[in-house]
Amino acid sequence: MKRNYALGFAFGILFLFFIQMTGVLVQSIYILDLMHTSLDEKALGLLFFFTPALLFFARRKFPSWGIGLIFCLLLISRGASPYLNTLGKMIASGVGIGSVLMLLPFLFTARIKGDEAQTGIERTASAGLGLAIALSVLLRTVNFGIDWSLTPAGGWVGGGFGLLLGWALTQLHLNQAPASQKKRLNVGAAIFGTILILTLVTLAFSAPAVIARWTGENYALIVLAVSFFSSWAFLTMNEPGLLRRLPRWGLIALNSVFGLSLVGTILAQTVAFPTSPEAPAVLVAAPSLAQQIPLALMLLLFPVLFLDLDLFLKRIQQEDPAPADLLPGVLLGSFALVLVVFMQIFTNVWGYVDPVSTPFRNKFWLPYFLVAAALVVVVWRLARNPQGGERPAAVVRPNLVWAMLIGIIFLVTGLKVQLAQPATPADPGKTSLVVMTYNIQEGNDGFGEEAIDRQLAVIRKISPDILALQETDSTRISLNNNDVVRYFAEKLGYYSYYGPTTVTGSFGTAILSRYPLQNTRTVFTYSDTDEIGTAEAEIEVGGRRITIYDVHPDGSDTAKLVFAKQLLERSSANTDVIALGDFNSHSTDAPYQLMAGKYGNAWMSAYPNGAAPADGKNRIDHIFFSASLQARNPEYLWPPDSATDHPAHWTEIFWDR
Repeated sequence: MKRNYALGFAFGILFLFFIQMTGVLVQSIYILDLMHTSLDEKALGLLFFFTPALLFFARRKFPSWGIGLIFCLLLISRGASPYLNTLGKMIASGVGIGSVLMLLPFLFTARIKGDEAQTGIERTASAGLGLAIALSVLLRTVNFGIDWSLTPAGGWVGGGFGLLLGWALTQLHLNQAPASQKKRLNVGAAIFGTILILTLVTLAFSAPAVIARWTGENYALIVLAVSFFSSWAFLTMNEPGLLRRLPRWGLIALNSVFGLSLVGTILAQTVAFPTSPEAPAVLVAAPSLAQQIPLALMLLLFPVLFLDLDLFLKRIQQEDPAPADLLPGVLLGSFALVLVVFMQIFTNVWGYVDPVSTPFRNKFWLPYFLVAAALVVVVWRLARNPQGGERPAAVVRPNLVWAMLIGIIFLVTGLKVQLAQPATPADPGKTSLVVMTYNIQEGNDGFGEEAIDRQLAVIRKISPDILALQETDSTRISLNNNDVVRYFAEKLGYYSYYGPTTVTGSFGTAILSRYPLQNTRTVFTYSDTDEIGTAEAEIEVGGRRITIYDVHPDGSDTAKLVFAKQLLERSSANTDVIALGDFNSHSTDAPYQLMAGKYGNAWMSAYPNGAAPADGKNRIDHIFFSASLQARNPEYLWPPDSATDHPAHWTEIFWDR
C-alpha cells in the first residue's frame, strides 16, 4: 500500500486549522462583545460556522476552481490572522473556519492519486488528528501556554502549514460528484461524530494547560501525557485490525468510561459556593488523591477519540458519499459546537446575560457531559457491522516517517516543558518588597486589543517582587485557551499560584512571586453576580512570614461587604499581611472603609490629605498592609499606558529588621 503522507498531512493541517481558527474566532467575539458583559450584533460572527450551507447551492458537480478558491481563502485568512487587530481577526478567522468546514467534506471523500486499493484512509485520518493535537501542544508549549503560530513572531508558521496543505491537496483526487438522492443517515452520524471529537479536542486536549487549570495538577505531566498519547495515531496506522478485533460493546464501554472520567475530572474540582451572606467562606486547598483519579483515567482513555475517528471515517468510506451528502452532518455538528461554546461561556458570565446565563452557574461540567454523551450515542449507532460486512484491512508496514515525525514533536515538547524552577533570591537581610496589583483584563487593553506583551513590558519595567494579577481566567475557549499567567511566570522567571480553577467560573486571581509560594489556597465568599475567589499564599523573606491576599470581589454592595468582613476575619491571625487587588470599591464605600479601619492603604499613607495627582481618578485598585509593615513611593500607571482597562498600582512595602 502506498504511504499516505499527502492525505495524512492534509488531515493533520486541516484539523489543526480547525482548532486554531475556532479558538481565534470565539476569542475575538468574546473580546469585542461578552467581555463587556453584553450581547450585540458581533455575536453573529458565529454564523461563520454555518458557511458550508453555501454548498447547498452547488449540489451538482462542484467545480475545481471553487475548491481552489476555498483553499486560497483559507491560506490568506490563516496567514493574515496573527497580524490583524481584534475585529480583523474575527473576520479573518471566520473566513478561515468557514473554509475549513467547506473543505472537510471534500477531504473526507478524497482518493489518493495512484492508489487503486484505497484502503486505510480512515487510519490516515486518525494519524492526522494525532498530528494536529501534537502540533498544537508543541506550538503552545514552546511559547509558554500561547500558540506561537498565532503571534506576529511566529505567524509565518501558519502560512507554511497552509502551503504544505496546498501541496497535499494536489496529490489527491477530490470528489466533485453531485449529491445523491439516497438517505445516508450513517454518513450524517459519522461526520457529526467527527465534529464532536474536534469540539472536545478544541475545548481541552489541544491545549493541555486547560486541563492543568481545571485541576491545579502538574502541568508538565499533563502536557507530556497528551503529547505521548497523540502517538496513538501511529499505532492506528500500523494496527489495522485493532478496531475490528475490538467488540462493539468494548468501544462503547471505552467511550462511556472516558466520558464519565472527563466529567468526573471537572466535578471533582466543583465548589459548593456559599449560598447566603451569612454562610461561611469556603476554603479550597490542594487536590486530594481521590480528585486525581478521574484525571488520570481521562488521560489514559483519551486515545479512544482516535478509535472513534477511525470508525467514523470507515463508515463514510464504505458508503462512498458525495461531499454534499456530508453537509447535514457538518451543519449539525457546527450547531452543537456553537451551543457548547455558549454554554461554557455562560458558566463564567452567568450573572451578566440574564435570563439565559443564570441557569449555567456552577455547571461547567454540563457542556462536556453533553458532548461525551452524544459521542457515545453516535459510536453506539455506528459500531455495528453494516450489512455488506467489513472490507478486509490492508497490511501496513511500520511507517517510519510518521513515527519519526511524532517522535520529534514529542521530544521537543518534552524538552521545552521541563524548565528549571525559578531561583530564589539569596537576600537574608532584605527589609522591603515591591508589590504590585494589576488587573490585566484577560491580556487585553481598554480598546479590546490583545496586549499580553505590552503588559509584560509594564511588569518588567516595574520589576515587582510580588505581583497580584486579576482577570486571569483566560485558559478557556472564550480566550482561545491562552494561559497568560503561565506566559508571564515563565517569561519573568517567577513562582506562581493560579488560585481559583477555571472550573469555578471566577474572574481569576493569580499570585506571582520571586520567592517560593507556600500554603497556597483559594477562598470563596458569597456572591450574587460572579464567583468571588481570593488567592492566598505565604512567602518567607528577610526572616518574616508574609501572607498575601490577591482579591477581586464583585457583585452587589452586600457581596462586597461580606467579602471584606470575611477577609478581615481570615487575616486576623497573621502578623504580616498584604491584601491587594481590584477591590471594586472607592474610598467612600463601606467595604473600603472596613478594610482601612484595620489596615493601612499604600496610597493614602503617602497622601493622607488627598493632595495627589491621582486623587480624582477612579481608584478601585488598592494595596492594604498590616500595622507591622509600612509603605512608600506608591504609584499608579493609568490607561492607556497600563495596557489594560485598569491602572497598574505598585508600592514598596518595608519593615524594620
